[in-house]
Amino acid sequence: MMGHNVGDLYDRCVTFYKNKRAIKYGDVCYTYAEMQDKAYRLANALSKIGFKKNDNISFLMANCPEYVFSEYALAKCGIVRVPLAVLLSNDDHIYMMNKAECKALIYHEKMLSRVKEMIPKLETVKTFICISEDPSKIPPGHLHLQTLIDTHPAESPGVEIAPEDLCGIYFTGGTTGMPKGVMLSHRSWVGTFITELLEFRLEYDEVFCFATPLTHAGGCLMIPVLIRGGTCLIMDHFDPKEFLDLTQKEKITSAFLVPTMLYVLMDHPDIDKYDTGSWRDIIYGASAIAPDRLKQAITKFGPVFTQLYGQTEAPMAMCCLPKEAHVIEDPERQRRIFSSCGRPCFPCQVRIVNEDGSDVSLGEAGEIIIKHINMMDGYLKDPETTAETIKNGWLHTGDMGKLDEEGYLYIVDRCKDMIISGGFNIYPREIEDVLHGHPSVKNVAVIGVPHEKWGEEVKAIVVLYEGKAATAEELIKFVKDKKGSMVVPKSVEFWKEIPLTNLGKIDKKNMRAAYWKGKDRLV
Repeated sequence: MMGHNVGDLYDRCVTFYKNKRAIKYGDVCYTYAEMQDKAYRLANALSKIGFKKNDNISFLMANCPEYVFSEYALAKCGIVRVPLAVLLSNDDHIYMMNKAECKALIYHEKMLSRVKEMIPKLETVKTFICISEDPSKIPPGHLHLQTLIDTHPAESPGVEIAPEDLCGIYFTGGTTGMPKGVMLSHRSWVGTFITELLEFRLEYDEVFCFATPLTHAGGCLMIPVLIRGGTCLIMDHFDPKEFLDLTQKEKITSAFLVPTMLYVLMDHPDIDKYDTGSWRDIIYGASAIAPDRLKQAITKFGPVFTQLYGQTEAPMAMCCLPKEAHVIEDPERQRRIFSSCGRPCFPCQVRIVNEDGSDVSLGEAGEIIIKHINMMDGYLKDPETTAETIKNGWLHTGDMGKLDEEGYLYIVDRCKDMIISGGFNIYPREIEDVLHGHPSVKNVAVIGVPHEKWGEEVKAIVVLYEGKAATAEELIKFVKDKKGSMVVPKSVEFWKEIPLTNLGKIDKKNMRAAYWKGKDRLV
C-alpha cells in the first residue's frame, strides 16, 4: 500500500482520509479527495497536451494550493518538477530552466510581468500554464491551469513510476557560484519522508502551518503531515502577525521555521497578547540557531522545538535534535547540546574526515560526510562536481563539524565560511554563538576580511537590541574572555540589520563582497 514513489504516497493519504480537510489557504479548504481530483485532472491535461514521463516542467509560484496539485499531478505522470524560488532573480530562473531543458512553466498570474521578460531568453520552454482566477488576464497562447483541471477526467494516468525514476531537480541557492541542479529520485523523497516520520514528532491530525517556501525545505514536510491525516495550512509568505493570528484562529500545532523567523516572533511587540499554547512541535533548521536565543525561545514558548540538519543533496533529515533533548537541567550541558544539531537520524551514517578522507579523532573538527537513504543521484549535467561530492558512496556535505562522545554533531561552519588567519582555522559560528550571549546583541554575523599580513582577519557585524548599547571594545573583550585571543574579532561594525538570502539565511557572500572588492581572490 505504501508504494515507492511520491504519487503512491499521495494516493495512500487519500485512501485513508478521503473526506478530511487536507489543505486550507485563506478561507478556501480542500479535502483529500478534492486534492486528488484536481491533481488527476491536471495530470491527464498534461498528458493530453503531449508531456510524458521524464519531461521537465518548472514551477514559478508563491505558496498556494495549486502548487500541491501540480506536484501531485507531475508525480503521477512521472514528469520531473523543477521548482523556482520566487525571490531569486529572472536571470537565475532563466539559467535554471535552460539548464534543466524545461518544456513548460506553470506560473501564477502575480509573476506574469516577470514571465514576459524571461520568455525571449528561454530556450526550451514552449508551453506556459497560468494560475489565475480570471482567465481573461492570461496572455494569448498561454493556457489556464484551472480550465485544464475543469475540462479533463479525474482518473489515474496509469504511468508506471520506479523508485529510481527522477522526481525533481532542485537548484541550490546560488550563494557560491552558479546554482547546481540537485537531482532527487522518488527513492530519495520516500527516504526523506520515512526519516521525518521516524525522527520528527509529527502526530496525527496536525494543523501544520507552511510559512516557508514549498519549493524548499518546508515543502518536504507536506506528505508526512498528510500521512498522519493532518491539515496543511498554507501561507503565501511569512508575516509574524498573520502567523500569530492563524495560531489563534486555526490552533496551529506545528510548523517549520528558519531561526530568523523564530527571532522575529520572539521579538514581536504584541507576542504576549497571543496564546501559543496549541504549538506542540515547531521544527527549525536551514541555518544555525544561536544557543542563547534558543534558550529564550524555550523559556517563552516551552519545550516545543525540534531541530533538523540537512541539505538539498540529502533533504531535511540528516540529524535531529528532538523536543525531549531540549529539556536539559544542567546549564553547561544545556549550552553545549543547544549548540549542536542533534544526533544522526536513524537511517543516516555520519563521519568526520580530514582533507585526506581519513576519520579524525573524536571531538576534532573536519568535513562532515554522510551516507543516507535519501541522497541525491548527482548534479544535473555536472559529472565532475558530482564525483567530487559523492565519493565511495559518501556524500561530502561541505560543512565542517565534530562529534562528541554522546553522538551529538556540532556544525563548526561551512567549509567556505571558514576564516584562515595566519595559518589558523577560525570558525565564525563559534564566535557568533558567544556574541549572541551578550545581552545587548540581537543578531550577529562574523566574516573574514582581507589583511595584508595574516591573509584574513575576523570582523563581526552586529545588530543591537533597540534601546541597548555596547561598544566594539566591550564586545571584543567579551569574546576574548570566553574564547581566547586567537579567534577574537579584530573589528566590530554596528549595522541596522543583517542581510538575508531569499531563504532567510545570512547572506555572507554579499556581506564579504564590499571588503574584498578589487581582490583577485575572496579568501
